[in-house]
Amino acid sequence: MTDRLDVLSPASFDPLLVERAASLLCRVWPKPGRTVASRSAQLAEEFASYAGPPERAPRGFLVTEQGEAIAYAAILPREIACDGRRVVIAGLARVCTAPERRGRGLGERVVRTALALVDEGHLPWSLFQTTQAVRPFYERIGAVLVGNRIVNSLADDPQANPFWDELAMRYPAQAPAPEGVIDLLGPGF
Repeated sequence: MTDRLDVLSPASFDPLLVERAASLLCRVWPKPGRTVASRSAQLAEEFASYAGPPERAPRGFLVTEQGEAIAYAAILPREIACDGRRVVIAGLARVCTAPERRGRGLGERVVRTALALVDEGHLPWSLFQTTQAVRPFYERIGAVLVGNRIVNSLADDPQANPFWDELAMRYPAQAPAPEGVIDLLGPGF
């Protein structure tokens, strides 16, 4: 079967593709009260509210096959604080593949496509969370564990880790490692 990779962005917004991405996200990570419509609205708002340079715009990378969403990853530009300054990095988020389509390299395809924004120099590095089980996948792609403490100084508990998965990683591994605390200046992604 032939699949297709589409890029969702503020410049190329397609409500049908957003709905397909939302459908996959809801299927892979079902949550009480979260619907395809509410997830679609959230994704649409992320694209619509962006006002920065186009090369740093949020993007979704969606693989479909016969109109069905089968893999997705997103890059969310995030201003964070580290090393005594603020920097906009690539927040890698929502990486998923339809369970019945795993093992075909689709996850690697969307992640490599997403991280190309870093490789092309549009964003200096990427930060993301993952699990121990998925760690080898990201290490093969060229990511490394982050040992820094991660906080959200704007949260009710500013010292709590805003990531919910057990590991934080950054890409590329050869980029200079940030020193000290990494402040997401907002919720985890």
